[in-house]
Amino acid sequence: MKFDMEKLFEKIDSYRDDVIELQKKLTAIPALAPENDGDGEDKKAQALRKYLIRARFPKPNDYNAPDTRVPAGYRPNFLYKFEGEDPTKTVFVMSHLDIVPEGERGLWKSDPFELKVMGDRIYGRGVEDNQHGLTASVMAARALIDLELKPKYNIGLLFVSDEEVGSKYGIDYILKHHKIFKKNDLIIVPDSGDAQGKNIEISEKSICWLKIETAGQQCHAARPDQGTNAFFAASRLAAKVHDLYKIFNKKDKLFNPSTSTFEPTKKEANVPNVNTIPGEDVFWIDCRVLPEYNLAQVESQIRDWADAIEKSEGVKIKISRGQRAQAAPPTPKDAPVVKALSRAIDKVYNVKPRAIGIGGGTVAALIRRKGYPAAVWSRIYESAHQPNEFTEIPNILGDAKIYAHIFMGA
Repeated sequence: MKFDMEKLFEKIDSYRDDVIELQKKLTAIPALAPENDGDGEDKKAQALRKYLIRARFPKPNDYNAPDTRVPAGYRPNFLYKFEGEDPTKTVFVMSHLDIVPEGERGLWKSDPFELKVMGDRIYGRGVEDNQHGLTASVMAARALIDLELKPKYNIGLLFVSDEEVGSKYGIDYILKHHKIFKKNDLIIVPDSGDAQGKNIEISEKSICWLKIETAGQQCHAARPDQGTNAFFAASRLAAKVHDLYKIFNKKDKLFNPSTSTFEPTKKEANVPNVNTIPGEDVFWIDCRVLPEYNLAQVESQIRDWADAIEKSEGVKIKISRGQRAQAAPPTPKDAPVVKALSRAIDKVYNVKPRAIGIGGGTVAALIRRKGYPAAVWSRIYESAHQPNEFTEIPNILGDAKIYAHIFMGA
């Protein structure tokens, strides 16, 4: 099918006011998970669906996840699918509806739930994470509808819940209960990126948070002979953590930093006064491990050190897991989704893209773990979760052109 790419791009550029309208509607509805004292995403989902009805989108397929904690009784997940000339594969863009709380309200220069427009920049909780990608995908599909263009392949705009607190009621639910993806589909997750639109994330490190609880015997600081210093014993273990860099020392230039990382981080309070030796101590370790290592190896090494310190210091050390995820298989650098994104980024932004890996934590890992290649990409400033979260309208429209370029198989 012949079509005029420039005309398609011009149509997308005409949607500036529509971007503001949609962002305004979505920002006004705090779609918070119950873990964050919210009512879920249903009100925001209904507002989006009403907008898409007016834009002549087809009827969506619903994959709602039951959740009795929210007024709706479910967490909304829904898919808009557009038929392409070649229906053997689908280009998916998956965005999430939920947001994080605004945090300390006094750090905001405007109401976080009232869209603020300053030139090309818009401010509000959720405008970047994840309404930037959501709005861009909507404008790309809308341009095809308005110009009566049939895409090269099927298009799937997937809107999911619960990304911010684990995805149990979002993409994880869909992957467990529905089969919507095929191995040859192109899956784009617009939930991370950089200001140039250069980085295509294809791999993540494994992530492991370990809670270290040390039990000794509390006593007066003037009589250490009557107790066992849990803080001292724990500090010995914390001091060993950096030795993991020497043991798990491989490098991979796909990542920045190129090595695995092992850092003692959170330290919980023990005794409130100076002249008491603590009988209990708690600290945490954050490990981000290259995919070729198994997390069990790291955990076993830390346990061996803890066992030795237990014997030498007369304490008990309990190690428990916080967040833990073995790295999913990476998306190949030459996967069709990476190639398609690279061509489009070069065309639209005149930027030479590169494939990268990150420290871990995107929802794409759940998709990759099921064997579906997925790429994470957006042109954003990474202001997510911060006060005065923002994004820029030209980048939303530019990203919409990226998706339109891919939709049309250019």
